[in-house]
Amino acid sequence: MNIFQDWPEPIVRVQSLSESNLQAIPNRYVKPLAQRPNLLSENYHTKNNPHTAAIPIIDLGAIYTNDITLQANDEISKACREWGFFQVVNHGMSPQLMERAKEIWREFFHLPMELKNMHANSPKTYEGYGSRLGVEKGAILDWSDYYYLHYQPLSLKDYTKWPSLPLHCRETLEGYCKEMVKLCENLMTILSKKLGLQEDRLQNAFGGKDEAGGCLRVNYYPKCPQPELTLGLSPHSDPGGLTILLPDEHVAGLHVRGSDDAWITVEPAPHALIVNIGDQIQMLSNSVYKSIEHRVIVSPAEERLSLAFFYNPKGNVPIEPLKELVTVDSPALYTSTTYDQYRQFIRTQGPRNKSHIDELRSPR
Repeated sequence: MNIFQDWPEPIVRVQSLSESNLQAIPNRYVKPLAQRPNLLSENYHTKNNPHTAAIPIIDLGAIYTNDITLQANDEISKACREWGFFQVVNHGMSPQLMERAKEIWREFFHLPMELKNMHANSPKTYEGYGSRLGVEKGAILDWSDYYYLHYQPLSLKDYTKWPSLPLHCRETLEGYCKEMVKLCENLMTILSKKLGLQEDRLQNAFGGKDEAGGCLRVNYYPKCPQPELTLGLSPHSDPGGLTILLPDEHVAGLHVRGSDDAWITVEPAPHALIVNIGDQIQMLSNSVYKSIEHRVIVSPAEERLSLAFFYNPKGNVPIEPLKELVTVDSPALYTSTTYDQYRQFIRTQGPRNKSHIDELRSPR
């Protein structure tokens, strides 16, 4: 259980700071020198850099014609082993629904502040309208606001925690999240089979389809007058199972840490979704599949919005390397935990690279 009932200090909405036309960001958002994005150098890859290393783009069209090809399965498995990130096209969600979902959230974040604050969240559940992760008093904060809501299991789904405006937003969000769950379930089947397991093995390790968690976090990154000093989201690996991101196609900002430790800018393909492995699947797969650090930079000229759908294990089921994957030559790399226990770390301390999963490594 989360023991924190409220934030340690008054909440300041980053959007309000951005719209106040300030020339310098408050010290609370200035990252230590080593963590600041070097926006003028080439120590991360961009599409204009001849050394760009693009994350894989995989066509999932065959899944929806009941003709799942070995090539697509192999590409997904390879991406999860080597990258932890990939983009998917022909994923089953209509471009119209994707655009409508983004439009609804843009409208929400541009509502009057008093209407948004009716949905203000707390660290007890994080559900609702928020502006910080972690409850450490005096912590350096990220340049972003967000909205977080639960879609499943049914026991956590509470429409009163979902925004009521703009009109008809709940119906659109319902349809969007339903499609996200369908995609996650398909990917879980592929990931299980490519580990040499029964196709429902990973799903069952999550507690089954009815008990697996599904939640949506909408990230809003306002314009920032000093983007070189801060981050929209600090480096972290996702604490859950799978993440499906609907990116802002117009404003690139997602960076993935490459194998050479350089930051790779993810340039979204048209109508693509970005998939990444979370820590829970890294643990269950005994590190065959990788969760990778990523971060978000902000823009001085444009706001940015993205929708991250998280597919997670049931909160109280033990998570540890699957016994079928543990051998004398490949011993269990992680001690047992539950997702409820695990996510307390990020809820307490905020994004901290991959420090928590590293703490769970078994002594050798």
